[in-house]
Amino acid sequence: MTTVKPYLTFRGECQQALDFYQNCFGGDIINKETYEGKDIDIPGSYRNKLQHAELKGKGIHLMAYDASPDTPVQQGNTVQLGVDLDSKEEVTDLFNKLSAEGQSLADPQETSWNAFYARVRDKYGVNWMLNADLN
Repeated sequence: MTTVKPYLTFRGECQQALDFYQNCFGGDIINKETYEGKDIDIPGSYRNKLQHAELKGKGIHLMAYDASPDTPVQQGNTVQLGVDLDSKEEVTDLFNKLSAEGQSLADPQETSWNAFYARVRDKYGVNWMLNADLN
């Protein structure tokens, strides 16, 4: 089954935004990870910001993060579309289709979170994250 989930980008207010969306839609904030302990070059004051979190409930599944301070956040790159697929082959096939006349942001690869993953910006400037769980 193919599922498309939005991935929202924030400038340091991801937790506040997720709290707001949770208040609006219900659900649970899950899979929260901060930048703390990660080998990423960011200011110490930013370590408590969210590198990843999700809001999941009946009829909603949003993913979100705080972009690192050196990543410009502007309208147009505040949403990435995440697509969950069933296999490595589906990730590779969709990656190839979306990257035609577009740009690879991360070639298909196995990840530390036990998935097969790729990122691509299509020819229209839409960013896609493709993921297949390896469990």
